[in-house]
Amino acid sequence: MSSFNSSESELLKSLLEPLLEDFQYWFERSHTFLESTEISFLTAEQQADLLARVAQAQLEVSAAQSLFKAIGGQAGIETSVLAPWHRLISECWQISHRYRLDGSPHSIQMESQE
Repeated sequence: MSSFNSSESELLKSLLEPLLEDFQYWFERSHTFLESTEISFLTAEQQADLLARVAQAQLEVSAAQSLFKAIGGQAGIETSVLAPWHRLISECWQISHRYRLDGSPHSIQMESQE
């Protein structure tokens, strides 16, 4: 392997591994929130659908992480795969934010504290 390929691989690992870990973290938080909280402004069907989409995304991210590790970080992930995960996390953040704004005393904070 040339030094160029090696440095590309290291760059990819340094960017993609933490990104996938972040996706897993936020999907886990979202899953816990949706599973344990009754959200009054969502119908039961809407909440169940969102929970199912989060669970599916968790499986997809796990598969991507396993594949990335199995090939030693030698390939990336298409933006077209990452974008839906990002949109789903944003949707969950918005729901959590609204839940907190509605004054629910037992809300689980999901938004990042920047």
